[in-house]
Amino acid sequence: MSASVNVVGGGAWGTALANAAAAAGHPVTLWLRDPQAAARLEAERENPRYLPGVPLHPAVRATAEADALAGARATLLVVPAQTVRGVLGQLAAPLAAAGPVILCAKGIERGSDSFMSAVAAEVLPAGTPVAVLSGPSFAADVARGLPTAVTLASADAGLAASLSALISGPTFRLYHTDDVRGVEVGGAGKNVLAIACGIVAGRGLGESARAALIARAFAELMRFARAFGGRPETLMGLSGLGDLVLTAGSPQSRNFAFGQRLGAGASPEAAAGGKLAEGAFTAAALTGLARARGIEMPVAEAVAALVAGETEVDTVAAKLLSRPLRGEMD
Repeated sequence: MSASVNVVGGGAWGTALANAAAAAGHPVTLWLRDPQAAARLEAERENPRYLPGVPLHPAVRATAEADALAGARATLLVVPAQTVRGVLGQLAAPLAAAGPVILCAKGIERGSDSFMSAVAAEVLPAGTPVAVLSGPSFAADVARGLPTAVTLASADAGLAASLSALISGPTFRLYHTDDVRGVEVGGAGKNVLAIACGIVAGRGLGESARAALIARAFAELMRFARAFGGRPETLMGLSGLGDLVLTAGSPQSRNFAFGQRLGAGASPEAAAGGKLAEGAFTAAALTGLARARGIEMPVAEAVAALVAGETEVDTVAAKLLSRPLRGEMD
């Protein structure tokens, strides 16, 4: 029998990755915190709340039993960034006997301003191998087996390669790198920039404005990555530019849709609509880290101010348009 794989988190992305790992030929344990939700998912073989109409792969078993996680070849942790610390703490014992942990959240922890790999290093037993998965991917596409390519990063290049081979399947392809910080910056930062692109669309500022915003915002992200040890070529790949291209213009992206509603005049609370937009939580942490290093990120700063309710869209637009003219690469 093929090596088993765990997926922790029964939302849309967790369910999609469970299907993808199963399609790669592995028995999959899909862990949910809520026993009733796990039992319902196991009985119905579909996740109607998050992925209606997409059947659960026959090789996926849903459970709320933490002990079921022990002994797997690897664990994909697929929970929101702000809950990663708590879930890892809750499952630290079974995960210690479940191989490397692959972090799939794209964000920065509020309060500590920590990237997900740093959170995992604090919570998991010393020596637990950790990797990060990020890239341009909508859950519905992956769950249905549509062609998708993402990046997996680990400081151990050999581990990154072996985990990529483990999870890759017929239509879900993983490319590997040892640039963990570059992949994390791309994943977290693009969420903030996708909100900015949504704001432009919601305000009706036009496609020319959105294209200019993407280019200038990506330059911000490159500056930030370099300052924190990420490699520029990583940001130019799937986990940076590729992910930004996907989410900067599609209402399927929660971050873009959140920004679109902000641009149309909704309050941050109303724009959220009860759904998670990781970039709304990441914006303040991203800009706080940037200020501490003296990195200029005017687009990200604007998003953070709008999410906090400290300014209005027209004020931000006027401020950005009045910035001093400078060399494009500055």
